[in-house]
Amino acid sequence: MTRVAASLIMGTVTPVTLIAKLQAYPKQNNLMYVLQSYGQLVKTIFICKYLLSQPLRKRINAQLNKGEQLHGLRVYLWFGGDGVIRKRQEQEQQVTARSLNLLTNIVIVWNTVYIQEVLKQLQSEGFQVDETDFQHISPAPFEHINRLGKYSFENTFEMDTNGLRPLRKNR
Repeated sequence: MTRVAASLIMGTVTPVTLIAKLQAYPKQNNLMYVLQSYGQLVKTIFICKYLLSQPLRKRINAQLNKGEQLHGLRVYLWFGGDGVIRKRQEQEQQVTARSLNLLTNIVIVWNTVYIQEVLKQLQSEGFQVDETDFQHISPAPFEHINRLGKYSFENTFEMDTNGLRPLRKNR
């Protein structure tokens, strides 16, 4: 295992080549057996740490919730098709998938910019913003997005000096 790690680090073999060679053997060789056993050992250690550490479980659960929120955003943005790509050609399927990725990224960037503005405003109002609070913030909320209905593209709305719309005040 040490020689394999050294070969990977030095670049004398690529990970793709190593995996291809290991999978090419008709029988399982010793290196493959050792690598699988090592992977099982690492997984077992992680499971033990997970079960014994409530903060670790909370942190992992929070990240899983962010992933689910991102999935919810994608489902919300994908309306009218029930989440099914109905195109037959691979190129059209890729266009559909990339369009969803682009739209998702646009929403995430929009949310990130305005989350930063909210944090700046809170700091300017004297609130303490601690970096540990950032783990509770996700850039994937979508309740404020109007995907159906009427849209207005007039440039008569108010802009701040930073080129963004002013933040809403608490009601």
